[in-house]
Amino acid sequence: MKTEKLRIVFMGTPGFAVGVLSALVSNNYNVVGVVTAPDRPKGRGRSLQSSEVKQFALQHNINVLQPTNLKEDSFLQDLKNLAPTIQIVVAFRMLPKVVWQIPSLGTFNLHASLLPQYRGAAPINWAIINKEQTTGVTTFFIDEKIDTGEIILSQKVAIAEDETVGSLHDVLMDIGSQLVIETLEIIKKGDISTTPQPLGEDFSRLELKEAPKLNPNNTYIDWSATPDSIDYFVRGLNPYPCAWSFLEQNGEKIKVKIYKVALIEPEHENSLWFITKDAGIKISQHSQLGAVKVIHKKLYVQLHDQVLEIIEIQLPGKRKMLTKDLVNGYDFMPDAKMIVNPHA
Repeated sequence: MKTEKLRIVFMGTPGFAVGVLSALVSNNYNVVGVVTAPDRPKGRGRSLQSSEVKQFALQHNINVLQPTNLKEDSFLQDLKNLAPTIQIVVAFRMLPKVVWQIPSLGTFNLHASLLPQYRGAAPINWAIINKEQTTGVTTFFIDEKIDTGEIILSQKVAIAEDETVGSLHDVLMDIGSQLVIETLEIIKKGDISTTPQPLGEDFSRLELKEAPKLNPNNTYIDWSATPDSIDYFVRGLNPYPCAWSFLEQNGEKIKVKIYKVALIEPEHENSLWFITKDAGIKISQHSQLGAVKVIHKKLYVQLHDQVLEIIEIQLPGKRKMLTKDLVNGYDFMPDAKMIVNPHA
């Protein structure tokens, strides 16, 4: 089957999916339609905003479907009218069987991890948070469960030492786009060989990690953690949805987003003195966990027996700022602290 004879329906919503769709268009694949999320109200004015995939599709004169219900008869008929021979899913929602069974060559998904590791909604974030040294991308045929279908291809990717979810997102998007094209070529030639994923007891025995959806509870910074764990956590959520904490001072508690931190190494092993180029920071085992101090225009947070510097922060109603700029116009009081337990 020639490339131009494939009839592709692409399903996706965010920017990660746009990178893959763009690669398909650039390589002259016949994308006959796009399925994406309905327009949503966003911003202060709550005006309707189209998904990034829809915006790209309209710019390239591709048919767009925006169902609210994937089992609705009118949507299913519109999808069948596009007569897809194959469907590609990238960062979309779970498909019912009646949808993924439509094309004759099947429906495959691009997932941003090395399956079966990190099944779920946020694989890029959790790979960094969990201090992985490698991750990757995987294509697999969709089945009735989430991210469990037979694997077609995968590609391993090294995670850089200072990686953020934003930078790793872009790397995986580029590599994933190429993997989708390689997958299409294999399917087109008809010589495809797939690998089943472990399920049930086999899955449990392998102690595989999952990638649950991010929410306010699992993105709150645990100030009782080690400095390097907090660093990985912050980088694994930068720029989206962003690690956060409550800052309390003068009896007022405000929500702050933290985009970047820096580890402070002790001068000597087991020393309670931490040295920077321009300041000696003395901390005590009896100091309050989460205490915030400004020293020489740098912002520090007290941990158990170390300190952590906050480099980039965002206060409510303000733009993201470097803390060296923030402290020029914002006063941190002597009692300022990060709340360790937001539910206390």
